[in-house]
Amino acid sequence: MTAYQDDIEAIQALKEQYGSPWDAVNPEYVARMRAQNRFKTGLEIAQYTADIMRRDMDEYDADSSVYTQSLGVWHGFVGQQKMISIKKHLKSTNKRYLYLSGWMVAALRSEFGPLPDQSMHEKTAVPALIEELYTFLRQADARELDLLFTQLDNARLAGDETAVEFIQSQIDTYETHVVPIIADIDAGFGNPEATYLLAKKMIEAGACAIQIENQVSDEKQCGHQDGKVTVPHEDFLAKIAAVRYAFLELGIDNGIIVARTDSLGAGLTQKLAVTSTPGDLGDQYNAFLDVEEISDDDLGNGDVVIKRDGKLMRPKRLASNLYRFRAGTGEARCVLDCITSLQNGADLLWIETEKPHVAQIAGMVDEIRKEIPNAKLVYNNSPSFNWTLNFRQQAYDQLVEQGADVSAYKRDELMSVEYDDTELGRLADEKIRSFQKDGSARAGIFHHLITLPTYHTAALSTDDLAKGYFADEGMLAYVKGVQRREIREGIATVKHQNMAGSDIGDNHKEYFAGDAALKAGGKDNTMNQFS
Repeated sequence: MTAYQDDIEAIQALKEQYGSPWDAVNPEYVARMRAQNRFKTGLEIAQYTADIMRRDMDEYDADSSVYTQSLGVWHGFVGQQKMISIKKHLKSTNKRYLYLSGWMVAALRSEFGPLPDQSMHEKTAVPALIEELYTFLRQADARELDLLFTQLDNARLAGDETAVEFIQSQIDTYETHVVPIIADIDAGFGNPEATYLLAKKMIEAGACAIQIENQVSDEKQCGHQDGKVTVPHEDFLAKIAAVRYAFLELGIDNGIIVARTDSLGAGLTQKLAVTSTPGDLGDQYNAFLDVEEISDDDLGNGDVVIKRDGKLMRPKRLASNLYRFRAGTGEARCVLDCITSLQNGADLLWIETEKPHVAQIAGMVDEIRKEIPNAKLVYNNSPSFNWTLNFRQQAYDQLVEQGADVSAYKRDELMSVEYDDTELGRLADEKIRSFQKDGSARAGIFHHLITLPTYHTAALSTDDLAKGYFADEGMLAYVKGVQRREIREGIATVKHQNMAGSDIGDNHKEYFAGDAALKAGGKDNTMNQFS
């Protein structure tokens, strides 16, 4: 017995219990509506998707070739179309997630208008987008199931029992579009209490995985820009604890925390760490500071000093009242950040790097795994990297190491189109193609994401249409570049009325009013031209 059949029988029993007042209720219609509304709350979604992520993490530990992926999305419709495409082309959503980027919330979803990635957007915009994404994913389920129900009815009318059995099996084994979202809480938007409150809202909206970074909330910068300021470990660990408490309070006991370190590119700290004994966590943090040894006579007005090994050390303080770390300590700080985070409640790591380089990432992960053998990364395959240039440089260096003749190439000009169809260009493209597989096998990357891809694709596709439509091509630019491709490639949006729920509404009208229903999908509906 399937859930669908169980619901039909349960409603039939209710009909018999309540008698004639329920004569208008069709048990199968109710079963259909229940199937189309599988998830009643965001917490149900958070628990369902947390279970998926935990299973995927275990499978990755057993086999690093089964890594997971996502694309960053900034609107529910964009996330919905991504998952529809995945189901269409790849037949399953397995190990494919969504990523919610704080950068895109700031740039595209703030009431202030476009903002830089500095945590200036409304914190409520983040849970609002999570809820929006899941609303659109649930609507994608409702729409796809509605099409199956229509096919089932048509097969029954035609007396085609084979088709009826096949369609019914598709309904019974239906795979939802609802997948895990890794959601960016930036640096927590304030103190740990603020982090806890926002994390609760995000979880209630459906988030099973929350990513938090070790920057100072009020000095937060994009991970690929300069001026990043980190906090002492104890400050960051308090926010990790705040997120864990939020998960536990709401009953999502296996919720996932992604601890991100920006230390590789962050050369500044806002405050010195508290330390009570040599070698404790605060002392380790302070040991990375750029200091100079001084005597009592060298002390100036307002100087701050650290006593270490019986000596007075003065941290180098900027006019901004920030302190500098020593150059070249970034990787060691990242390793310490990661070990400490995993030892204090985090589940996954995120190391923000300045370039996509498997060996560099693997070097840090090797050090982390000496302490935490199953440490795993979420890695940002960022559009902030010039992937073509980075990998052509890596290919160039590899050819040099192999003793190949590279005289035909200029390392400083490798972006040139003239290198596209060369040995170096092909080698670089193959390295890009295999980067995720190689990174997961060698560098412990469990999840690969692109933070801002749909920001760029929206701009590119709009540019393609605008340059033709507003010039000589007119409507041909739209027809050739959009509609004809939608029809031939089976893009769901070609029937935009259906995509927006018109057919679901028609079926509900029939459920509620029977033959008296006034439907929108009759013979004069122009969407019939796409049948």
